[in-house]
Amino acid sequence: MANDPQLIRKTALEIVALLKTGAIRPHDCLDTLEARIAAVDGPINALPTLCFDRARRAADALMKKPPSDRGLLAGLPVAIKDLAQVAGVRTTYGSPLFANHISTHSDPLVERLESAGGIIHAKSNTPEFGAGANTFNDVLGTTRNPWNTTRTVAGSSGGSAAALASGTAWLAHGSDLGGSLRTPASYCGVVGMRPSPGRVATPAAYPVDQQLFVEGPMARNVEDVAFFLDALSAEDIRDPVSLPSPTESFLAGARSGWKPKRIAFSADLGITPVDPEVADICRKAAHRFSEAGVIVEEAHPDYSEMHDTFGVLRARGYAISKMELLRTHRESLKPEIVWNIEKGLALTLADEERAERQRLALYHRTLAFFDTYDLLCTPAAIVPPFPVENRYVKSCNGVELSNYTLWFAISYAFSTVNCTALSLPCGFSRENLPIGLQIVARPRAESRLLAGAKLLEDILGLRGTTPIDPRIQHKPGNAA
Repeated sequence: MANDPQLIRKTALEIVALLKTGAIRPHDCLDTLEARIAAVDGPINALPTLCFDRARRAADALMKKPPSDRGLLAGLPVAIKDLAQVAGVRTTYGSPLFANHISTHSDPLVERLESAGGIIHAKSNTPEFGAGANTFNDVLGTTRNPWNTTRTVAGSSGGSAAALASGTAWLAHGSDLGGSLRTPASYCGVVGMRPSPGRVATPAAYPVDQQLFVEGPMARNVEDVAFFLDALSAEDIRDPVSLPSPTESFLAGARSGWKPKRIAFSADLGITPVDPEVADICRKAAHRFSEAGVIVEEAHPDYSEMHDTFGVLRARGYAISKMELLRTHRESLKPEIVWNIEKGLALTLADEERAERQRLALYHRTLAFFDTYDLLCTPAAIVPPFPVENRYVKSCNGVELSNYTLWFAISYAFSTVNCTALSLPCGFSRENLPIGLQIVARPRAESRLLAGAKLLEDILGLRGTTPIDPRIQHKPGNAA
């Protein structure tokens, strides 16, 4: 069959079904993606590192196995974010310090995907070390939004989101500390899910028991995300907080028909300004749960200590993990990285004790909240996709933001309390830019989250909006 452009519009589950019946081969998928990338990725720059030779060798090896031994993914190509290592492939972390780094081994999630029959065809772009919430770096350049190339894809999983939206991947890996899966998904009109800590194994690093950072799935619809999470999830002793796989698949959970009895909507969680248009679109989307008989009320937990708590925890993590880079290569680090590390180095033990005590209180308040509400909905981002030249959002709805992390407080709140959350496409701004609704469930309730998200996805009728051809509004260049 070779290159077949019609495959681009199919879902990941449809492609896997064709692979399992033998109607297509992994090589057909790779030929199709290579042609699509050549045709559309230039002005977007979602997948700056390609590894099709490696992918075809993997496809050759997979096809030597009987169909029953080709794994859950059966030869489906997958894009991996450039913060994760893939053996034999360039991994830059978006940093000039690693511009020529070729990985000698793969991270656990990559091993897991390849053992499940996934084939890695590309690395997706990310900001330097994943920081900054806007996908540009001095090694691989800027990623632009397929819906309007003058706008950002946010970050840090911006390359993955843009690849899904423009049809250069059916599934794309992302990671999330403060919203790095959810915000790019919102800006690109796809689905990005933050699982509970430990659901997807991460490489052991320091701090060894960190739980703010997670790996997770991105796709164009809820069922594909659930299926991808099944492929990613497995207990791995190398990750000290790794969780065992549930007895029921996440795809089965998404398709279970479970629906919430009562949900809450909050435009701002009481902690952040929000663009009025975004708030209105998301509120209307959340209230459409009522069409399925769900009670919808406006409510949120008390998150009054959230900014201080997350700020301390994030800074501590940067100081612990990046202190040596600041000491030896300060001049090569972008300002946001330096700021994060130095903020962490200035912390006292009293600061850390306060943050940990507050985090525990926030966590218990969140659990109590979910005793009343099955799900909580908020905007996934407080503003629509903004100009790509802007490093971050400096003000919103007349409120000045004092540092670059505050604009994604709407998502980092749920990282802090270990919730599972996803961004679901829920509408479009006046400028025809995607808006995402963040749907949140209690920790380790991924199946309920997916079932609830699928219910609303069916009601909203926006599934199939992507992929799109890039809407080129400006000659590509680098962000400031």
